[in-house]
Amino acid sequence: MELFAIPVEKPEEINFVLGQSHFIKTVEDIHEALVSSVPGIQFGVAFCEASGKCLIRWSGTNEAMIELAKKNAAAIAAGHSFIIFLGEGYYPINILNAVKNIPEVCQIFCATANMAEVLVADTGKSRGIIGVADGFKPAGIEADEDITWRKDFLRMIGYKAK
Repeated sequence: MELFAIPVEKPEEINFVLGQSHFIKTVEDIHEALVSSVPGIQFGVAFCEASGKCLIRWSGTNEAMIELAKKNAAAIAAGHSFIIFLGEGYYPINILNAVKNIPEVCQIFCATANMAEVLVADTGKSRGIIGVADGFKPAGIEADEDITWRKDFLRMIGYKAK
C-alpha cells in the first residue's frame, strides 16, 4: 500500500466539498440538492464510480467549476468519492446540510476554501481517502482583540445579528 497527499487544485477564493457516497445516482442527486437549496447556484461536481465502468461521472451549472471537479476527481481517483466546487460567492454553509441529507452520501471529509491536501491510500487495485489536511497549522491562541475581530467579521458578512 502507498500513501499520497494529493493537493486540491483551485483558485484561492473557490470553496469545495469533498465527500464519499455509494451509488451511481450521486451526481444527479447532488445536482438536484444544490439547485434546490440555492437558486442560481454555480457549481461543478464529479463522482468517482467504484464499480461497473468505473467512470468519473459529472454535472453542474458552471463550466469552469465542472472542469475543476473533473480534474481534481481524476487526481484523487478514490472509489465512491465526490468533489463539489462552488462558484465564487457561493459557500458550503448554504448547501452542506442538503448534501449530507442525500441518502447515499456516507460522509463529508471537508468543506473549505483553504488550500487542502487529500490523504489517499492506494492498494494497487483501489484507492480510498483516509483524511484531509485542511489549511495551515495554528499560529497561536486567539487574544481578546482576535475575538472582537471574529465577532465583528461574522456580523459584517451577515452570519450573525448585529
